[in-house]
Amino acid sequence: MKSYGLSLTTAALGNEEKKMAAEKARGEGEEGSFSLTVEEKKALCGLDSSFFGFLTRCKDGAKMKTLLNKAIHFYESLIVKAEGKVESDFFCQLGHFNLLLEDYSKALSSYQRYYSLQTDYWKNAAFLYGLGLVYFYYNAFQWAIRAFQEVLYVDPNFCRAKEIHLRLGFMFKMNTDYESSLKHFQLALIDCNVCTLSSVEIQFHIAHLYETQRKYHSAKAAYEQLLQIESLPSQVKATVLQQLGWMHHNMDLIGDNTTKERYAIQYLQKSLEEDPNSGQSWYFLGRCYSCIGKVQDAFVSYRQSIDKSEASADTWCSIGVLYQQQNQPMDALQAYICAVQLDHGHAAAWMDLGILYESCNQPQDAIKCYLNAARSKSCNNTSALTSRIKFLQAQLCNLPQSSLQNKTKLLPSIEEAWSLPIPAELTSRQGAMNTAQQSVSDTWNSVQTASHHSVQQKVYTQCFTAQKLQSFGKDQQPPFQTGSTRYLQAASTNDQNQNGNHTLPQNSKGDAQNHFLRIPTSEEQKIINFTKESKDSRSKSLTSKTSRKDRDTSNICVNAKKHSNHIYQISSVPISSLNNKESVSPDLIIVDNPQLSVLVGETIDNVDHDIGTCNKVNNVHLAIHKKPDNLSASSPSSAISTETLSLKLTEQTHIVTSFISPHSGLHTINGEGHENLESSASVNVGLRPRSQIIPSMSVSIYSSSTEVLKACRSLGKNGLSNGHILLDICPPPRPPTSPYPPLPKEKLNPPTPSIYLENKRDAFFPPLHQFCINPKNPVTVIRGLAGALKLDLGLFSTKTLVEANNEHIVEVRTQLLQPADENWDPSGTKKIWRYENKSSHTTIAKYAQYQACSFQESLREENERRTQVKDYSDNESTCSDNSGRRQKAPFKTIKCGINIDLSDNKKWKLQLHELTKLPAFVRVVSAGNLLSHVGYTILGMNSVQLCMKVPGSRIPGHQENNNFCSVNINIGPGDCEWFVVPEDYWGVLNDFCEKNNLNFLMSSWWPNLEDLYEANVPVYRFIQRPGDLVWINAGTVHWVQAIGWCNNITWNVGPLTAFQYKLAVERYEWNKLQSVKSVVPMVHLSWNMARNIKVSDPKLFEMIKYCLLKILKHCQTLREALVAAGKEVLWHGRINDEPAPYCSICEVEVFNLLFVTNESNSQKTYIVHCQNCARKTSGNLENFVVLEQYKMEDLIQVYDQFTLAPSLSSAS
Repeated sequence: MKSYGLSLTTAALGNEEKKMAAEKARGEGEEGSFSLTVEEKKALCGLDSSFFGFLTRCKDGAKMKTLLNKAIHFYESLIVKAEGKVESDFFCQLGHFNLLLEDYSKALSSYQRYYSLQTDYWKNAAFLYGLGLVYFYYNAFQWAIRAFQEVLYVDPNFCRAKEIHLRLGFMFKMNTDYESSLKHFQLALIDCNVCTLSSVEIQFHIAHLYETQRKYHSAKAAYEQLLQIESLPSQVKATVLQQLGWMHHNMDLIGDNTTKERYAIQYLQKSLEEDPNSGQSWYFLGRCYSCIGKVQDAFVSYRQSIDKSEASADTWCSIGVLYQQQNQPMDALQAYICAVQLDHGHAAAWMDLGILYESCNQPQDAIKCYLNAARSKSCNNTSALTSRIKFLQAQLCNLPQSSLQNKTKLLPSIEEAWSLPIPAELTSRQGAMNTAQQSVSDTWNSVQTASHHSVQQKVYTQCFTAQKLQSFGKDQQPPFQTGSTRYLQAASTNDQNQNGNHTLPQNSKGDAQNHFLRIPTSEEQKIINFTKESKDSRSKSLTSKTSRKDRDTSNICVNAKKHSNHIYQISSVPISSLNNKESVSPDLIIVDNPQLSVLVGETIDNVDHDIGTCNKVNNVHLAIHKKPDNLSASSPSSAISTETLSLKLTEQTHIVTSFISPHSGLHTINGEGHENLESSASVNVGLRPRSQIIPSMSVSIYSSSTEVLKACRSLGKNGLSNGHILLDICPPPRPPTSPYPPLPKEKLNPPTPSIYLENKRDAFFPPLHQFCINPKNPVTVIRGLAGALKLDLGLFSTKTLVEANNEHIVEVRTQLLQPADENWDPSGTKKIWRYENKSSHTTIAKYAQYQACSFQESLREENERRTQVKDYSDNESTCSDNSGRRQKAPFKTIKCGINIDLSDNKKWKLQLHELTKLPAFVRVVSAGNLLSHVGYTILGMNSVQLCMKVPGSRIPGHQENNNFCSVNINIGPGDCEWFVVPEDYWGVLNDFCEKNNLNFLMSSWWPNLEDLYEANVPVYRFIQRPGDLVWINAGTVHWVQAIGWCNNITWNVGPLTAFQYKLAVERYEWNKLQSVKSVVPMVHLSWNMARNIKVSDPKLFEMIKYCLLKILKHCQTLREALVAAGKEVLWHGRINDEPAPYCSICEVEVFNLLFVTNESNSQKTYIVHCQNCARKTSGNLENFVVLEQYKMEDLIQVYDQFTLAPSLSSAS
């Protein structure tokens, strides 16, 4: 990349005399400016984001921070002098320096400026890592995940990969993607590199993940395994015992209730022996005592909890319950008021308060409390509350007004109770915390920019929306709540401005936008407040705030020993749109608060920060798309931050190319950028950053194997330390953006391409094949196929299946019966994307019995409806209001039988032979089917699977594995309804999944058709009748629901086209980025295709040849590096039909060179590792044996012999 601007590299390599002269001139011209000595420049050389969290652990950490501050001022002065026209590396390094000093706003501005200037920014792993840390700090989880994943994609051996896996584990846990979370925690655990968490702490987080998933027995076993470790740190031990105690209290792990509580109390008492200052353990102990009727012990424990920790709404709510049980309503009222003042969204406290008022015959106050409970995000019985509210309102309507006015009240009204004196222990603590907060906020104001002003959001303070926060200036603190009249009035007036929050003034909208980088605010964000504990409480364990009734687990994490004093606290706060004139209701429900300080890194050594209230605004918005007109660059930092700094992560259109595009490594500079660089001033600094740009090789797919191997030898001289061994490292894959221009609304429900067959000749007509594989047709329905080919579908009927193999295994998905075009939450109150279904297993015989019983039950219900319909003459009018909000809940539970394997030719000979009647392009096995060249069976892909369904059975939204085509035949007797979205729009659906905290690849989701319509996504919708074949084209997104009782058979097909191969490889790379296993081993398949197939399509040939080139280079370079490092490569070979090997840790495909542990090699079990995981487990590979499956001579021969075959037209 040519540059005429300020260059770090050229400055470092320039003439020493010129540098000295430049420094002298600069010193003379700028009195008092910061300058760096040669020694200081040397000390700064190589500092980047990888030092985050480790810098203060060095002996001279404080001195280094002083130097970093000096360097930042030096850089900023040079940027001002050059009018911002400097080389991009300057901004990257400036971002690193600010990150190491934890000035996140300046770091973000610098990183974004680097991004805007550097076209191949993705090659810089340190930049991506630093950017991910900043996003993580600001709780932009989806963007942080994306940045961290790209680091691991471009550099799997990145020195801080373990830190990345830890953060990914926590973020996926917050997003309820537990499978991905567990995978990353395990990847962090096997890594032997240095980390800010110990292995036992990582093991604890894995155990707690099981608990969060409600896998209590697994969690219990993991916790108990931790307790067996000798010299377990006391803090970890205390937390493990605390979790075990709380689990025994909540779960039926052992025995009866008496035994449960005895064990729970024992564990909690042992926990308090390890950490007597744990307020959370005291609270849990109080709950246990309360449960067994030891009221006095419970009160003592609650009091200890209040004394040992910050005021907790859970504790006060539990105290209120005890008072209410002791028939002390006034004391109970005061405790409940304390709870809801601490946490205005505490649904349990509001409900208990409502029950208290109702028991005292004050229904008006009870209604207000119930309304507040129903509005809380933590409320999980909204329907019951709504019914109760209607009942009380009906009672009030029937009472005369005079009786309401003359009735004496046992308790003060809710408005009066809110103004009652708060207990001394609460007011004193709150006052102290407010004072501390103001002190720390003043400290942070000196280092934070105006756009990221520090605001404390603890449970005992007022909750502010993003709008409210944005309306405050840099030196202005949001006022704390002094009254609550508006909040209490909201219960009866539907006013959303609860909690004393004021709406954002209409004229302040522009100011808010000027002060804040913006993120789309239509979704809920999980907000994390990072704070510092006081020095005298660094050993304290913070555990989760647990709701009083239905919360069955406390979400906590272990304090990292010696490294940190941060508290990781999570609450779910809806962020309102800037265009909305009303603020949203507060919500401070504690979901999780792992005490993982090291994930934030070390904070600046400042006495004021030890007070425990150092905070920041977490609702940071990161996507400015145009430069505000009224911003001025009055300082270097503002000059940086007022540029167009958007990272536009969602606007990337460069889809996966690292695997298939021979030209993707070439980058050009557009005219505008080139002119900017030419006009840049040239200034020398004298610092040389570590080289971040990945080298590439000057070979192409037209190079012979000899030339490729020669280039490999010239490149692979660095031994095993060379992590970039691929030919061209290309941009990480990104989902496609929505096609432009958007379709008009009238084209969002297109007709489904359908072909009607009358005879066998029609089925084998060549244009039918071409029509189906045409990329313009995302789906094709072939009507009447079974009749035209005289297929005996009865071979796949339930009766025949039972007769053939009644004990065959069926995977069962337990689901909720819902309308085909809707997906409601279990309470039936709102439409959602998440589709809950539980997996189990049964046999064909048992599921067939369930199918038959379901049919009989349906007939019985239908007869009952017919007899009762006469009693509901107004049925039509009463059912007409179901479009906006369903009233029918809970939903009926149904079971769907899926993934019934029919691959065994001995068991299913008749069924499989019948399918040979199909045309070649839809057969399970054919020469033109890519999946037939894999060489072994992939269940459900190159083999037949069967599904057995009852009405309402669903197959959630998905794309086929590696984007291969799919064939589905409905056996009947019932119909199926299909929903199909073209491949071009899968990025839009991926975005919807992210917004709903779902994993597009791994989660179960059912799209909301209204959302798709608003996003201009076309949806094909059609009915598949018995005998119809549905062809799903490559990459098409689809979801299906059974209308009647039916069976379906399905398998995948890979047409021999460039379009199919391209999409398969794109998904292979996307899976790699997402840490998801690719079911189809595309490297293995590509080499088999080169051996078996003559390719005449130039595009397909180039893609396959490029894949072979990369892999050949990879094998040769890695092999030579191993030999140079003194690691022997042993011949292993490969047998026919042997599945392609995958890494047992990260699940990536491993080709040719297998890293196997010494133990598994001696036992002939061959547990395979990829190179990266092997090196993380054992840095020098001393515990591994390297096995070779192919001779290099064989691979060379295949590569050279794979040439473009002449097309049929040219041959003729």
